[in-house]
Amino acid sequence: MTMVRSFIQLNRAASDRLRTLVSRLSDPELLKPVGSNWTVAVTLAHLAFWDRRAMHVLELTARNGKLSVPEIDIALNDFATPLWSAIPPRDAARLAVESAEELNARLESFPEELLEKIYSHNKRLVVRALHRNEHLDEVDAALKR
Repeated sequence: MTMVRSFIQLNRAASDRLRTLVSRLSDPELLKPVGSNWTVAVTLAHLAFWDRRAMHVLELTARNGKLSVPEIDIALNDFATPLWSAIPPRDAARLAVESAEELNARLESFPEELLEKIYSHNKRLVVRALHRNEHLDEVDAALKR
């Protein structure tokens, strides 16, 4: 699988979308349900967590000079939801934006050869827009209800 550098624009656009959303959310909107167990704030904390996980993969890969991806079961979302729910909503929103922007900058300057290996392993670790936009679509839908 060949990595396309368009991930930079895609990630920036998703981060801009995230930043715009967070800047207009009221405190009551941060508590609005998204699905059965999450709120808007929990969704934003989830995005921050997974962007930070991708950052960790970059750091390990750079340190080791080879693809280094610790296995994390997707069930982690279920275990982490109570913890994300404990984060004050405004802090969850801030963390989501900060994490997205920090990860974008790191991805854009990451060594191409190592980034290609990460992308080949799991393109969602590089094209974070895929994950961000999926959840931002859910938040938008929840806010319209």
